Amino acid sequence: MQRGIRVPMLMRAIAILFALGIAPIQSRAAQANAAASGPVPLILVSIDGFRADYLDRGITPTLSALAAAGTRAQRMTPSFPSVTFPNHTTLVTGLYPDHHGIVNNRFTDPALPGVFTMASKDAGWWAQGTPIWITAEQAGLPTGVMFWPGVAVPHAGVTPGLYKDFNPAITPEGRVDTVLGWLDLPAPQTPRFLTLYFEAVDSAGHHHGPDSPEVNTALATIDAAIGRLVAGLKARGLAANLIVVADHGMAAVGPDNAVLLDDLIGPAGGDTAGATVVFDGTFVGIAIHPTPAGKAARRRLLSPQPHMQCWNKGTIPAALHYGTNPRVPDVVCQVATGWLALTRDERARTPTLEKGAHGYAIDDPAMGALFIAQGPAFRTGAVIAPFANVDIYPLMAKVLGITPLPNDGNLADVAGALATK
Repeated sequence: MQRGIRVPMLMRAIAILFALGIAPIQSRAAQANAAASGPVPLILVSIDGFRADYLDRGITPTLSALAAAGTRAQRMTPSFPSVTFPNHTTLVTGLYPDHHGIVNNRFTDPALPGVFTMASKDAGWWAQGTPIWITAEQAGLPTGVMFWPGVAVPHAGVTPGLYKDFNPAITPEGRVDTVLGWLDLPAPQTPRFLTLYFEAVDSAGHHHGPDSPEVNTALATIDAAIGRLVAGLKARGLAANLIVVADHGMAAVGPDNAVLLDDLIGPAGGDTAGATVVFDGTFVGIAIHPTPAGKAARRRLLSPQPHMQCWNKGTIPAALHYGTNPRVPDVVCQVATGWLALTRDERARTPTLEKGAHGYAIDDPAMGALFIAQGPAFRTGAVIAPFANVDIYPLMAKVLGITPLPNDGNLADVAGALATK
């Protein structure tokens, strides 16, 4: 029995396993029969902001059932920075953000015009990493991608065979039904790799804090949507491999925990400006001007700070795998958990700080992300040690039977999740 799960909770999870048609102990023969009945789809589900320990709250019975019938990690470590677009891109490329080029949710590139935002679809921003759905399509495996950063961007002229770009108006149930509809297509078109994405848990965490009733409500809502997916697979007699992940966790932010950057970087404009803030919040990127004022700003930033640690981009700790990409600004700062670093203008625009945030140190347990894998390809009732999220990509390539592109992941770190290594 997994430590930390109370017996009543475990028994309830087992009861839900049977109700949903998820066998708590599936024999190798049964797994082989399921696989022999036809190609087994792999469905990657992302629940944005689902902190690993949310699973222990006892309000996500479907996810608890999947974990009991499959493999769960104690937590999955996000890549630096622990924010949404970099980590979603890492999950499907196996590359650290410094290598796939999506170095933040917002950034600039000296070789490209404008600013990257979460709405950017120009292929130049995305060209440094190739998502697994492209490799699958090129290997002859149809794909269906329901909401994922970069899904609409072609790579060498290839996009997923089926996809929908992000639309928050589509309900969790509607997203699930779209994926199930794709699985109803005739065999030549039936996707072998699919994704689902849900943002409600992350949004509730930001607006109300990770320990709020609103987060618990969001958890229950998304758990029910995944229950709808599992029931839909059962109704269709489909044996599917499910990998359920998050991009990062969530931490509470103190109501007055704001570091003001202006005192460190100097005036915001004019000849006396020493630096420009490229991005701020839970981690900070600052472009240093080649002026005496810039040198002074760099010196102030790199000096000891009570709620922030700054580095020149060339001296960022190696464990963070960040700082070689030209899109990374001159100075990068990690803000202490529970704090935000903002300019005075930004602080004035947000007099009430958000109650929850991510982007903090990747080894902080509050940033730890969910990982559950269940289906014929995965072990039953296993709990594996924490691992880095770059490992998801080679794991998926193994399950799909395709050759992965060069990546930063290590299949050996997650091999304990596989039924057959």
